[in-house]
Amino acid sequence: MFSLNCNGRLVNLDQPKIMGILNVTPDSFFDGGQFENIELLVQQATKLIDKGADFLDIGGASSKPGAIPVPEKEELQRVLPAIQAVLDKHPDAIVSIDTTRSRVATEAVKAGAMLVNDISAGNSDSKMLEVVGDLGVPYIAMHMQGTPQNMQNNPQYKNVWIEIQHLLAQTIEKAYSKGIDDVIIDPGFGFGKTVYHNFELLKHLEEFRHLNTPILVGLSRKSMIQRVLGVSAQEALHGSSVLHTLALSKGAHILRVHDVKEAKEVVQLVNQVHNPEKRIDSKT
Repeated sequence: MFSLNCNGRLVNLDQPKIMGILNVTPDSFFDGGQFENIELLVQQATKLIDKGADFLDIGGASSKPGAIPVPEKEELQRVLPAIQAVLDKHPDAIVSIDTTRSRVATEAVKAGAMLVNDISAGNSDSKMLEVVGDLGVPYIAMHMQGTPQNMQNNPQYKNVWIEIQHLLAQTIEKAYSKGIDDVIIDPGFGFGKTVYHNFELLKHLEEFRHLNTPILVGLSRKSMIQRVLGVSAQEALHGSSVLHTLALSKGAHILRVHDVKEAKEVVQLVNQVHNPEKRIDSKT
């Protein structure tokens, strides 16, 4: 079983955990523009915590396909007040900073963030792994082919899950060499992958357990659901729950989600399947 050292707080992953998404952006694919106001952001953070979020992932730069790059200064101006406001209201919250920039990671950790979530796995900023090693926080390394600006322009693989597993193994080894003790991997659903690639990855997700690190998945309301079901992101909640269930059955440790309550219910039901003799508390 895995655990994460979050600023001296040990988070045990023997039961799946939920990471709630908090985007301080005007253009994220599902909730862009909703929480740019700090007061509304804190209200949303409270809702996510009350519904069972174990982590809050705060990001200030959209990574949807074709997203316009955000200057570093603007990203800092978005995320630092957000982290501080959330922790002022919820000092026990475990905040993750969603960024590809080492300086943003550094300043966010100084402000109270306890994890770094990097969609580029260190490829966007050559200093990232060394900086995270110095910061002494857990690191989420996600696979992405290309950049948000071009990643969906005809992504290609010979064998998607084998290639991504190999690339993540290299990242893990490099991260350890830079002094990062806790590495979490994310296969990167929707980041430089076709619908076929995404479902092939999910089909073989259990193979990533051989890398001997916790696995995080970001499936919430993504286009792989929308395109199969013919629905919008706003209509993709049920599909998200189905894929979350499959991901947990294949070994995922953390679900990164927009809808914490529903994801928490998925975790409870999957846990009950694995432990049918467990006492049922109707209040939870």
